[in-house]
Amino acid sequence: MTTTTADSMSGRETPSPEQTRRGRRTAILLFAVGFGPMVLATIMFYTGWLNPAGHTNSGELLQPVVPVQVLSLETHTGEPLADRFGSDKTDPEWLMLVTASNCTDDCEQLLYLARQVNIALGKEAARVSRAAWLGAMPAALDARWEQEYQRMERLTLMPGTTPDWPEGVNPAKEPRILLVDPFGNVMMHYGTEHTGKQMLKDIKQLLKLSQIG
Repeated sequence: MTTTTADSMSGRETPSPEQTRRGRRTAILLFAVGFGPMVLATIMFYTGWLNPAGHTNSGELLQPVVPVQVLSLETHTGEPLADRFGSDKTDPEWLMLVTASNCTDDCEQLLYLARQVNIALGKEAARVSRAAWLGAMPAALDARWEQEYQRMERLTLMPGTTPDWPEGVNPAKEPRILLVDPFGNVMMHYGTEHTGKQMLKDIKQLLKLSQIG
């Protein structure tokens, strides 16, 4: 095989077109094996396709899904929330995100709901994390936070930004729980009109269908 001078000096051979095509096919196959189930799970959940149980979700589906980046949220250390998600993550997780501009009784009801649903997942609980963006919080709840919601991370808005909430979500009017998939897509939301049983059923179904997160 003929090589260029640079290739000869470096000890590397230029890959043939067939080797290049084989490498691309291998990369596509690895991606499909790793992340295909997640994509398939989302399609099945939205459409009921190939679902013999005829599952119908209880949460409010977002069609299309919304990237978590548009929420402009970050952790207390300044890490963008969006950096937690993506196909390159070693241990991808789902996220239940409670949002409220002012955390009154309805907001705390959803904080409690998210916590209890997470616990009820049992051995699958580690696949789902919890966080909250609360614009304002009563002093009484703030005092109880570490005791009652210590595993729920508190998020803040990135300086100088305004969140672009998904359609049907307006934390200034009512609190919601947003469900974010391991790729960072806000795909569904819940409110006080939903029960813990409904939310638990939805999440269990998603975790069952998906091998990612």
